[in-house]
Amino acid sequence: MPIQHAVLALLGEGPSYGYELKPSFEEAIGPQWGELNIGHLYQILDRLIRDELVTSEVIPQTDRPNKTVYRLTDAGRAELERWLEAPFVRQGGYRDDFFLKLFAASRLGRRALGKVVRVQRQAYLEELAALAQLRSQHADDPLVKLLIEAAVLHTEANLRVVELADEARPVLAESKRRGRAAVAEEERGRASRAGSPTR
Repeated sequence: MPIQHAVLALLGEGPSYGYELKPSFEEAIGPQWGELNIGHLYQILDRLIRDELVTSEVIPQTDRPNKTVYRLTDAGRAELERWLEAPFVRQGGYRDDFFLKLFAASRLGRRALGKVVRVQRQAYLEELAALAQLRSQHADDPLVKLLIEAAVLHTEANLRVVELADEARPVLAESKRRGRAAVAEEERGRASRAGSPTR
């Protein structure tokens, strides 16, 4: 789980606590990743403790609630190194909701396909504009800048897929009719075989 390993990496810098880990992660990764939910972070920390990758110690405080400090164990450091050495491989094929929309719209015809393509194209163009602003705001942070560049490249690739879908609209809409015709032909063949006399 990537977030789990990011937490291990933060604890590799030294002991820390939940409300310090959250801003450290968000500052390091930048706004493109999104906020780290504090409840989710504590669930991750509990799991890391259970798996003996992290230890925790409650530090009493007089003027505020007690603080729980988390430390990376040797097993946690070994797990982080194992994860870093393993390549990222997409699991279970490529899935994208846009293709489900194309599938659904192709059943309704060219007009529906055109609308899906237009809406998605506009969304990606707006996303690219927002990314351009983020790029200028985070030009001095190399890791955040790299993440934003990755987002730009992915969005540009997605936009290219939309353009290909737009070019393929006539064929996509026609495939529905061909599919229905094939099913009808198969049903006619089955019915004629059922009605023919047996020897």
